Amino acid sequence: MSAAKRKPATMKVKPKEEVNKKALVLIGSFVSVIFIAIAALLIFT
Repeated sequence: MSAAKRKPATMKVKPKEEVNKKALVLIGSFVSVIFIAIAALLIFT
């Protein structure tokens, strides 16, 4: 029973880690785009 319970737990943890990594990449790219846009505005003004 314990081994059967452990397998679903590991299967549930992996998708969460993948989603977190994708979210971190999206947030990081979004922040970098905003930073570049602000830098461009400062340079052109």
